[in-house]
Amino acid sequence: MAQRRQHRRTTTPGTPYPGALAAFGERVRLTTPRQWDAPTPCADWSVRELVNHLTGEQLWIPELLMGATISEVGGRFDGDVLGDDPVTAWTEAADAARDAFAVPGATELTVHLSFGDVTGQYYLDQLTTDLVIHSWDLAEAIGRHTRLPAELVDFALGEFAGYGDLSGSGLFDPPLPVPDDAGPQTRLLALTGRRDRP
Repeated sequence: MAQRRQHRRTTTPGTPYPGALAAFGERVRLTTPRQWDAPTPCADWSVRELVNHLTGEQLWIPELLMGATISEVGGRFDGDVLGDDPVTAWTEAADAARDAFAVPGATELTVHLSFGDVTGQYYLDQLTTDLVIHSWDLAEAIGRHTRLPAELVDFALGEFAGYGDLSGSGLFDPPLPVPDDAGPQTRLLALTGRRDRP
């Protein structure tokens, strides 16, 4: 989700970032000790690596919303950020990120990302969409709660609408064909090269 695209807001007001955090966190807490090394639909990531990626992403948020640049933060959140207690590491990072975005005016700030400056709103929407997709990845990997909340699916679909083949970013597999009557979650996952289960 690190590429820059023309940012188009969905017709639904607001961004369900807290709900996306909650959905991912629910699946983190459902992960059993033996599942942390299990593969995920993200070919290069185990469950632990996927959770580490999303945890690191949340750790960046307070720093970037305070105006820090990528180079100023440097390698502080590189490598393993989960330690011996992945659930606690995720929870603390998610709580701090949610609090940072709850500050009035946070979505109007300028955020310095690797590909350029964006609004806090753009950053928030990008993070939310990433959480939605990876919540399914984690659910699929652990075999629990693979149906995502409709509000989150609809939001992510709205963000992806009109962008066509996302595989050119290098972040997604080519889109998959779906029946005309496919539901929103099936269509969302297909756009990112993922196959939904009935």
